[in-house]
Amino acid sequence: MNNLIIALIAILVLAMFFIVFRISNLASILRNKNRKKDEIDVASNNFHAYLFLLLPLAGGIWAFWYANKHITLWGQPDGAVHGTEYDWLSKIAHIIIIMMFLITNTLLFYFAFKYRHKKGNKATFYPDNAKLEVVWTILPAIVLTVLVFTGNRLWNKITKEAPENAIQIEVMGKQFNWIARYPGADNKFGAYNFRYTDDVNELGLDFTDKNVNDDFQTTELVLVKGKPISLRIRARDVLHSVSFPHFRQKMDAVPGQPTKMWFIPTKTTQEMREELRKNPEYLKPDPSTTKGDPKDIKARWETFDYELVCQEICGRGHFSMRMRVVVLDEKEYQAWLAKQEPFVKKNQEYVAEAIKRQTKMKQAEGKAEVQEEQSIIKPVSIKN
Repeated sequence: MNNLIIALIAILVLAMFFIVFRISNLASILRNKNRKKDEIDVASNNFHAYLFLLLPLAGGIWAFWYANKHITLWGQPDGAVHGTEYDWLSKIAHIIIIMMFLITNTLLFYFAFKYRHKKGNKATFYPDNAKLEVVWTILPAIVLTVLVFTGNRLWNKITKEAPENAIQIEVMGKQFNWIARYPGADNKFGAYNFRYTDDVNELGLDFTDKNVNDDFQTTELVLVKGKPISLRIRARDVLHSVSFPHFRQKMDAVPGQPTKMWFIPTKTTQEMREELRKNPEYLKPDPSTTKGDPKDIKARWETFDYELVCQEICGRGHFSMRMRVVVLDEKEYQAWLAKQEPFVKKNQEYVAEAIKRQTKMKQAEGKAEVQEEQSIIKPVSIKN
């Protein structure tokens, strides 16, 4: 109901401005009949000059009011070690951008008002000012340089090699979902080949590689609080993008070009829920729980989950590329780990056939390579 009232008010305000504009336009037409051809309509000019002050002012007040109204949604809590530093850099950049926007646009509209046409006034010819140009070139250059080098330092932290004790996880994106693979007890991933991909073997695993035997797959990402998480990222079809909003992490998933990133979660899912419980926005009912029995209605903090989302438009089903992420403590993670079953064990009949098929493919590829080597013509030296 409130949204409808706001929409109606906005429509009425726009209609009012349109009517004022039409009246002003008609009045200007009537005045023009008694005015010389090159004479400027001072009243109309003044009217538009005042609009140059009032409309930006009204828009600025509305923007700050709206931002303040939803301020509890700004700066969502971070759940990773480097999140605080990232948020600090983001806030500094936003403050600088907003300040420059306000200063430059205030001067722009004020100068348009102050130096509007007036009878008897004559513009001064002012082609350049070397000192002014040096100042407004050097100052932004210094600010941008500091931001770039600070951002680069943080980027290097995020993208450097993961610690040796990091938990290894592979994430593959495909239209339109994510699949996670864990390396099992040996902490070694089995090989894969895109030629082995089918409806069952979605990751294209090479079952002739013994390291595949204890690898297991999940449709949700389970992490450990306080332990480094190293992600190997790849895409099966088109460009995707792995994004963890609450961990302040993002990395593209590129077909044929594996990427990687690592981070350390600092809060379990339950700890993050308790923190969000203090946020008024998260005390509101979760819309997904309001359609059934009123007893089942839950607040947004109760249903909160970390998530992995795709931030690259990858097709019609892009909206569905979300994966639930759960952060547990060490004890809970080990209990979860013990329940996981390797892909090979869950699909024994399929794997047995796949091994035969993949072996034949490798043999055929080997023969093709031998034939190709034999077909190469070696240079022959000719003696005189």
